[in-house]
Amino acid sequence: MQVVVGRIGRAQGIRGEVNVDIRTDDPDERFSAGAVLLKQEPGAGEPAGTLTVAGVRWQGNRLILHFAGVADRNAAEALRGVLLLVDRDEGADTGEPDAFYDTALIGCDVVTISGQRVGAVQDVLHLPGQDVLVVRSDDEREVLVPFVAAIVPTVDVANRRIAIDPPAGLLDVEPSRRDP
Repeated sequence: MQVVVGRIGRAQGIRGEVNVDIRTDDPDERFSAGAVLLKQEPGAGEPAGTLTVAGVRWQGNRLILHFAGVADRNAAEALRGVLLLVDRDEGADTGEPDAFYDTALIGCDVVTISGQRVGAVQDVLHLPGQDVLVVRSDDEREVLVPFVAAIVPTVDVANRRIAIDPPAGLLDVEPSRRDP
């Protein structure tokens, strides 16, 4: 399985360097000199080709990369918007007991602790306050579930099942409001 670890932004300077929007918890490992990354053009369904990291530097909190074969600003600008991916073993451990890859959660069945089916995880939002599970219910509603231990006490990735203990009102459907 492939996961996105970054997206190339604008060119930096005239020597072929680019700014990278980081989408990984471990940029020092993923973007080290010599690392080979899969590249996926904007709008493309599958990665096509690779980029090899030739140089790495930080400018404040921004990651600046130079790729082998990218010699000038024009070549760097041509990479703008390209997604950078790596292969990841589906069973790979995140290294933390209560941390999960988004791809491992998407598609999991969501049930209440009493066993009532809620739906399936469609997406994981990483918001400033906390992560949120986007659950698509069987009746096609979208339910946003804060991904905190008090509400999501059990995540069983092996069995593709997540149990939630929703507070009052979380699963309630508000009637649509229409002007008379």
